[in-house]
Amino acid sequence: METQWQDIMAKLSQRLEPGLLKIWVKPLEARLEEGCLTLTAPKPYMAQWLQSKLLSVLESTAREVLGKETEVRIEVREQATPSQSRRVQNWLPMLGRTSPRPKNWRYNFSDFVVGESNRVAVAAAKDVCRSDGGVQTLYVNAQAGLGKTHLAQAVGCDITENPGRTVDYLTAEEFSARFVASLKSNEVENFKDRLRHLDVLLFEDVHFLQNKPKIQETALSVVKAIQEHGGRVIFTSSFSPREMQKVDSQLVSSFCSGILTQIDRPDESMRCEIIQRKARAMQMSISDQVCLLLAKRLDSDVRQIESCLKSVVFKAKLLQTEITPDLALEVLAQYSTSTSVDLSFLSTLVCEFLGLELTNLHSRSRCQNHVVGRNTIFYLARKHTDLTLKEIGEPSNRRHSTVLQGITSIERELAKQSSLGRQISRVLDLVEEKAGLTRTSGAGH
Repeated sequence: METQWQDIMAKLSQRLEPGLLKIWVKPLEARLEEGCLTLTAPKPYMAQWLQSKLLSVLESTAREVLGKETEVRIEVREQATPSQSRRVQNWLPMLGRTSPRPKNWRYNFSDFVVGESNRVAVAAAKDVCRSDGGVQTLYVNAQAGLGKTHLAQAVGCDITENPGRTVDYLTAEEFSARFVASLKSNEVENFKDRLRHLDVLLFEDVHFLQNKPKIQETALSVVKAIQEHGGRVIFTSSFSPREMQKVDSQLVSSFCSGILTQIDRPDESMRCEIIQRKARAMQMSISDQVCLLLAKRLDSDVRQIESCLKSVVFKAKLLQTEITPDLALEVLAQYSTSTSVDLSFLSTLVCEFLGLELTNLHSRSRCQNHVVGRNTIFYLARKHTDLTLKEIGEPSNRRHSTVLQGITSIERELAKQSSLGRQISRVLDLVEEKAGLTRTSGAGH
């Protein structure tokens, strides 16, 4: 291992400043075991700094020298005091990796279809990837299935593939969970310190920070620190900043301090491109006639397109036949085309499938079944109508903020795939099927 470590050091000397190499890397002890390069630091603060600032460079260099996928693990030398060792051992797993390895990024820019509905968002995201870019803060607002997670992950993938900058990806739920864990272990400052030194923070679903003042305060502290040292932050959400009344005004101001963009539904030409790309990925050929047929009918979001296309491909393989217009139409019959729907109709259907009375949903009842039913209506109205949050809440005499909180709670259960989330998902499918609306089961972004 000594020779291999020397080779890694030689490569690092070409990439790092001499002072950086001497102070932070040369004191490390290295050992290689089953594809894992363990680097032992003499002090806890050194392990913390290396984890937050140099991990991506260490990993990429190790892979280059060793010629295979190599995990780099930072630990503290045993001579450290027991309390120090416990702190770092607890802290590192809790906080996760600064720059996930490339294989951990689910999406990249190469498979992201760009069109009029997302052109500004994509351009701004690519600017964040450039070390000399001008976009410091980017806020992306998009409904589920339109690509905001894809875009954030693509930024992470791009930055990780070009060592020298640190990046981390967190949903607001993950941020909250890690904050609570750090609070319980008296490691809040370590938690904040690790994030505030990042070059790029990808912060997803920030509407989940609502009604969490202490966590909002911590998030604001982290974001300000990143911005002050010239780092970048990308926020994503299903809501615009002005809709989040239960988020601290200073944090909302941070959301709005840079570029605000919205990703809309893809137009027909974009949908054609998406269908062709996904068909190629499934190793299937689709004629222009079938592609246009699908693109005209599937006018909701990317998840709907992918779901329908998978069903088409599966049926063609099962029948050992080509994908014909007739076959595509048979599958399309299970999916929606554009259908206008009003709030009262959605409310009636939700009550029907949940066995509830509409008067109870419009009352002040806090019974769980009534709350879930009410929130399900809010979620469907947000997804399938152009009503504002205020208009959605009016029939049940609920405020804008209550509607937003209700939608968020449904998104949370769907994402967790809890027993309640699975029940809600089934109800959504039934309502959308009966209303002739888009059937895109499952949560995601």
